[in-house]
Amino acid sequence: MSTTLRKKSLYMAMELSNKKWKLAFSNGDKIREVNVTAGSQKGLQEAVCRAKERMGMEKDTKVLSCYEAGRDGFWIHRFLEKEGIKNLVVDPASIEVNRRYRRVKTDRLDVEKLLRMLMRYWNGEKTVWRVAQVPGEEEEDERRLHRELERLKKERTGHRNRIKSLLVLHGIKDKLGKDYKAYLELVRTWDGKPLPEALCGELGRELERLNKLNEQIRFLEKMQEAHLKEPETESERKAQKLNRLKGVGPVSSWMLAKEFFGWRDFRNRREVGALAGLTGTPYDSGDGIRDQGISKAGNKRVRYSTIELAWGWLRFQPESELTKWFWKRFGHGNKRMRRIGIVALARKLLIALWKYVEHDELPEGAVLMKI
Repeated sequence: MSTTLRKKSLYMAMELSNKKWKLAFSNGDKIREVNVTAGSQKGLQEAVCRAKERMGMEKDTKVLSCYEAGRDGFWIHRFLEKEGIKNLVVDPASIEVNRRYRRVKTDRLDVEKLLRMLMRYWNGEKTVWRVAQVPGEEEEDERRLHRELERLKKERTGHRNRIKSLLVLHGIKDKLGKDYKAYLELVRTWDGKPLPEALCGELGRELERLNKLNEQIRFLEKMQEAHLKEPETESERKAQKLNRLKGVGPVSSWMLAKEFFGWRDFRNRREVGALAGLTGTPYDSGDGIRDQGISKAGNKRVRYSTIELAWGWLRFQPESELTKWFWKRFGHGNKRMRRIGIVALARKLLIALWKYVEHDELPEGAVLMKI
């Protein structure tokens, strides 16, 4: 950034919380801190105007701001951009911290730290942190379906486990049938007695909640299936394309397209692996040289799904070059070596899927599903 632009810029860092936002302003020399009510757009606008007045700046002074990615999402970023403020959404894990065993941590210190790093960033130190790529409103909304499905399936597992636990209390380990009400009437405790009245009531309510969850899951799965058959958006067309590969099912193809390939722009394979957290983390200091494993710094949904896909790839794509590479490299090792190898395969597979989606490069030896 030029010297002229730096002089005309007001820096603003935001530390967000549930009740209040702490703002720190600077013109490059002095720092001013204020608090505004969380979520108050008017309060934020007034704080920016007052900061310009207190620091002797013109009303049209360029404002450069930042905040950490978190539960507030990206609406604040969109609001700031609409107001003409250049904003950055920062990855919290990339922010440098004091490594002492005990360190002072307050909102005031955190926002001042963000402010100083913001000034360093715009003064040319681009590696001071990692800036998150903000999805468009439509792309962000498209992620809701598979994330809701993921949450509902976890809830369903919790209800099933609860029902099984209640039955085990009375020595019952039979599998639940589809007709739950009939099952509760027929099932008997360890000594042949009917289930106690309070237990029957609790089980009945649990089963009602489980039925409702199953209905919602089936509804969402049918909706997802319909969109895969007749895609309307670019991400859905990419999901359909991935789904044609043998071994890549509708759940994985949908999630990869919506979370990863549908709206992100990758320049090379390194960016693909890094964003999924599948890159290595070497340690090389003095005489100590070792590999600390994968970074796990990227999208965890993509990472988990790709590792699952890698196991399925070995089964459904036995003639592909990726499968042959895995068995040649790790096939003669023990279980631990194969678990390590599957992570390496997952990274290679994710890169191969990216090339297939973006450049129509079918993974060598891979087979498409018959339509």
